[in-house]
Amino acid sequence: MALVVAALGGNALLRRGQPMEVAVQRQNVAVAVQALAELERDNELVVTHGNGPQVGLLALQAEAYSGAPAPPLDVLGAESEGMIGYLLEQGLHGRTRRPPAALLTTVRVDRDDPAFGSPSKPIGPIYERAAAERLRDERGWAIAADGEHWRRVVASPEPREIVELATIRRLLEAQTLVICAGGGGIPVVADAHGGLHGVEAVIDKDLAAALLADALGADVLLLLTDVDSVVRAYGTDEAVEGRDAFLEKRPPDWSDFPWHY
Repeated sequence: MALVVAALGGNALLRRGQPMEVAVQRQNVAVAVQALAELERDNELVVTHGNGPQVGLLALQAEAYSGAPAPPLDVLGAESEGMIGYLLEQGLHGRTRRPPAALLTTVRVDRDDPAFGSPSKPIGPIYERAAAERLRDERGWAIAADGEHWRRVVASPEPREIVELATIRRLLEAQTLVICAGGGGIPVVADAHGGLHGVEAVIDKDLAAALLADALGADVLLLLTDVDSVVRAYGTDEAVEGRDAFLEKRPPDWSDFPWHY
């Protein structure tokens, strides 16, 4: 029996152009879990997922309330991971041989990762330039152009460690279908005493899924999305599609890993 890590893209919950309503996400989850249940019939399964639209909605809702400061990004990530995990867990319940369980998952990143010096991941709502610059000055944000508008950008550091890995392994040993590391996991850094602290960052969900699959010794990693393939240098003359585009970024000891698209 193979151990499969299945990484659901954001389209599994919200397709492009759909309203960000829970009812719509439930409908999409119902479709996704049919395929996951079929996959779990003959395999041991771990599920991870994206959370981009959900974090964006939470950021918009936080901006609309003036009674308290907006929650930090790691807290918004935890909220979205809990919500999506709940929807997937509820959708899978009764459909699989193993009972599903969603686990809030933190992922350690390096405090000195170069990504913190050059934020590049857009999050949250769009702004006119003047409003974006005001928020930059008031809140210490980094901002960048996004088409005709401006958005906040944050760091996207490399994932280094799945903090709850031992717990995930215990759940698998207990014959549980584990849902974990959603949205790339909640990014944390370690202090000098071994404590962990959330940071304003977003971890690439596919890199986190790859780290998770490697740490668990998975047989197969599925990156489930609505595009034809991975593309390196997208939109340039050097664009490379498919397996070669992704394998350039994978850890060097994964030469025999069975990639799927």
